[in-house]
Amino acid sequence: MNQGFEKMEQNGNLTRRKKGGLITMPFIFANDVCEKLAVVGFNANMISYLTTQLNMPLTKAANTLTNFGGTASLTPLLGAFISDSFAGKFMTITGASIIYQIGMISLTLSAILPQFRPPPCKGEEVCQQASSGQLAILYVSLLLGALGSGGIRPCVVAFGADQFDESDPKQTTKTWRYFNWYYFVMGSSILVAVTVLVYIQDNVGWGWGLGIPTIAMFFSIITFIGGYPLYRHLNPDGSPFTRLVKVGVAAFRKRKIPEVSNFEMLYQNDELDASITLGGRLLHSHQFKFLDKAAIVTEEDNTKTPDLWRLSTVHRVEELKSIIRMGPIWASGILLITAYAQQSTFSLQQAKTMDRRLTKSFQIPAGSMSVFTILTMLFTTALYDRVLIRVARRFTGLDRGISFLHRMGIGFVISIFATLVAGFIEMKRKKIAMEHGLVEHSNKMIPISVFWLVPQYSLHGMAEAFMSIGHLEFFYDQAPESMTSTAMAFFWTAISIGNYVSTLLVTLVHKFSAGPNGENWLPDNNLNKGKLEYFYWLITILQVINLIYYLFCAKLYTYKQIQVHHKGDNSSVDDNIELGTTV
Repeated sequence: MNQGFEKMEQNGNLTRRKKGGLITMPFIFANDVCEKLAVVGFNANMISYLTTQLNMPLTKAANTLTNFGGTASLTPLLGAFISDSFAGKFMTITGASIIYQIGMISLTLSAILPQFRPPPCKGEEVCQQASSGQLAILYVSLLLGALGSGGIRPCVVAFGADQFDESDPKQTTKTWRYFNWYYFVMGSSILVAVTVLVYIQDNVGWGWGLGIPTIAMFFSIITFIGGYPLYRHLNPDGSPFTRLVKVGVAAFRKRKIPEVSNFEMLYQNDELDASITLGGRLLHSHQFKFLDKAAIVTEEDNTKTPDLWRLSTVHRVEELKSIIRMGPIWASGILLITAYAQQSTFSLQQAKTMDRRLTKSFQIPAGSMSVFTILTMLFTTALYDRVLIRVARRFTGLDRGISFLHRMGIGFVISIFATLVAGFIEMKRKKIAMEHGLVEHSNKMIPISVFWLVPQYSLHGMAEAFMSIGHLEFFYDQAPESMTSTAMAFFWTAISIGNYVSTLLVTLVHKFSAGPNGENWLPDNNLNKGKLEYFYWLITILQVINLIYYLFCAKLYTYKQIQVHHKGDNSSVDDNIELGTTV
């Protein structure tokens, strides 16, 4: 009978292996590609939409853009909670996509129907700004889009990574390679958004520019749902946040109990943790020892049916420790996003004042300048995946070439050079404007090629290829396995706060740099009279400080240790201890 059971178990494992893998990638990527087309296609040119269609002042439009980006990147916490707690990734992505679709339809209609916009500006007359009702329709549409993105962003990337079971020796695709693929595919969709869609918005109309990704999103939902039978589904295991709180409460309730001298005396319960240790059990670490008290067994505790508000297993304690350890590394990514956010605001405004002509009849849309960021990111990612990893592997012995912490550090250094260079390019732009007497004429083209901006855009793209992908790898690899969606939400939360920091920084600089004669580093209406280079160099100084902080945190960081269950061909299980640096 035992042999029969083992045979059934083996067949069950084989059945599960048939699900997931590379065959699911087109269905999963299709959903996120369309979300990126819509978000980036609008964001890349949103500053133009707000200033030309809704007649907003520049600083208000810049802050509206970064606030929307911040909100859209904060909602993934809600989506991750729903996914990891009860709904699962598939249902969360599906529901969020439908909400996103409704928001896109509303936004498209607001761009088509003239009653949702103020009348166009005429000559030198003071432009009429959008009414509160017109802004309300815009904000509701953006809010629905933000809520939809909140369910899609943290779940799609984690759901895709879930399709690869690294504990299976027959699984040849590593998750670190998947993240490179993911970013490459997303970059390609963004490339289409900042070229084709932005061109349509500028030359055909906003109705078509928003209508095309709206239609694409509809078909992506159908495609994603159609792939359901092929997916590898991991069931949610209850709220991860509640588990973390229980550990904290248990440790606090036992705060007066002395620490144990031997950590092997701490509470373990493999049966209780079975559903949250499918990929392996977290091993005890010597950091944050005060939390170990949550796993100390006292006379009041029932080890067979424990009260988890009083007694936690070592694995659950280590889950909380893992999240705490990730916090400082997570925070270091905020300022890079703040620097990156300037591309869609002030860098775009720089481009609008410069010579963007390629031929006598064609000029590059200002919103399409980010194509250089995307192309550089795609090239760097491909070069990293096909060449740099193989070279680095010879020196480090790591399968992924270099650790994700080293990869992030390289990205931080490149980002510093991006904003440093941007300041010098702005000085060059203003010098040409002064030589030609165009400082007072904000609407006239300055005879300097827009390609002078390519270095700063390209450096940002190179920095993203290293830092952002490394950040994704870090969160997925170092987070507890039952919190993968939550880990991806942390990535988007850093983006959210980075956008909010940009808003705060712009507001403070605009306020405190104001002079008695209307002078300002960041003027509302005429960038030629500002000191944008000072603003870029301020961000550069902040990034240097942030790099020092990151190096300190990375030096002290302790990788999680996990006892992995490797499945052999006959379903035998081998237990091996692995560190995050070796995977």
